[in-house]
Amino acid sequence: MPNSINQVQPPLEFIPPAYNPLIVNGCQQILPWWLRFKTNISHIQAENVETLAELFHQFQNQKVRFLLAFRHPNSEDPYCLGQLVWKLVPQAARAKGIPLQSPVHSHFIYDRGIPLWAGASVGWLYSRLGGTPIVRGKIDRAGLRSARDLFANSQFPIAAAPEGATNGHNEIVSPLEPGIAQMGFWCVEDLLKAGRTEEKVLIVPIGIQYRYVNPPWEPLEKLLTQLEIDCGLPALEPTEIAKLEAENLAPADQHHKFQYLRLIRVGSHLLTVMEQFYTRFYHRNPQQLKTSSLTSLLLPETTTIDSENEAMIARLTALLDVGLQVAEEYFNLKPKGSLIDRCRRLEQAGWDYIYREDIKDIAGLCALERGLADRLAEEASLRMWHMRLVESFVSVTGRYVQEKLTAERLAETTLLLWDVLTRIKGGNPFGRPSLGKQQVQMTVGEPISVGDRWEGYQSSRRVAVAELTQDLQSALEGMIKS
Repeated sequence: MPNSINQVQPPLEFIPPAYNPLIVNGCQQILPWWLRFKTNISHIQAENVETLAELFHQFQNQKVRFLLAFRHPNSEDPYCLGQLVWKLVPQAARAKGIPLQSPVHSHFIYDRGIPLWAGASVGWLYSRLGGTPIVRGKIDRAGLRSARDLFANSQFPIAAAPEGATNGHNEIVSPLEPGIAQMGFWCVEDLLKAGRTEEKVLIVPIGIQYRYVNPPWEPLEKLLTQLEIDCGLPALEPTEIAKLEAENLAPADQHHKFQYLRLIRVGSHLLTVMEQFYTRFYHRNPQQLKTSSLTSLLLPETTTIDSENEAMIARLTALLDVGLQVAEEYFNLKPKGSLIDRCRRLEQAGWDYIYREDIKDIAGLCALERGLADRLAEEASLRMWHMRLVESFVSVTGRYVQEKLTAERLAETTLLLWDVLTRIKGGNPFGRPSLGKQQVQMTVGEPISVGDRWEGYQSSRRVAVAELTQDLQSALEGMIKS
């Protein structure tokens, strides 16, 4: 979505899936070239693909319905999923003698906001690939009906990211949204109503993890230097370097810790400046908030970190809370749920002001009404900027790097800080700098049966959905390789 919209827009229309085999075939042919020249991905490999090949065989023989629940650490995940379904599954099927009908494909659920920032052509393409959109932050009846129908009745399985959005971390799974589990139970219900009692309903966890082919120390150092310049920070003082030398660390460890200190310094400075920004211009002092309850939103109870890092996490959480309050106050929303829940509600509130469903003919508005509608859209867009900032900042945590001081984790966190600074500068955070080629490890997890939980769902829907969501969370976390 653009950083700022200054004109009212027509309502967001549902983009119905319109699967086109010619478009799918064309994308299959283009994907290898795209991966090579348009992404940082050098190689994609997968484990346990034969399990997925057998599931596709059973699906094509009306024995199962299944949903691919994939991890979403990176914006390039859809290309990996395409490689898995279009190439690796047929390869595994041939190797194991599993007969599959062509094409091997899957529908997928995507965020309705993607075509807003990526362009209407993306919405057109996703539709022809069999994608169905969902509007986050509200009960999207049209989107839910479409996804539910595809799950139960379409000629292909369906895929979705239960985390709801990318989190930028290869070794952390964000809390899963319950919608995937609920869709599984809906599918069981729809099959029972249709008398299709022989078909099982499964959710298949798909792990995705990226690793740099070579540790990206040199480009990482350049990126940290650029962040220091953007923040107006001078080079790290010689005294700080001397402290490292006094610790008698091995040269490699000393180098790693030096980059970590640079990262923490940039993060701390950015945090301080943003606290001052909200205190001075929005009259809200994050440091005056009681943050003990807020901190639990970002830190599990079992986490143990040093007091300095803990203080920074508390400050960051308070800052994010203030940023959301600034937007919530404008839209007259009460803070409710996690930080991500609040972001979703704010996004929908902003869209309601910009994409006006109550205006049937924008061109027919008189000059007065059009001027007011444009002003409302512009102000809403500006207030949503605070929410977008929180979205970029919410995954930043010093403990992730502190727990394991690797080039991978340093790079991930540095790129998240780059996202934040780019958003502040008014740039496009979707054009991230490349730190080097990456190889992708995908893992097909053991299918989770939804039908086996149907009796529990009938007794308590809330409990059954929560338990299935937690089991899926555990399965995805279990596939992370250190």
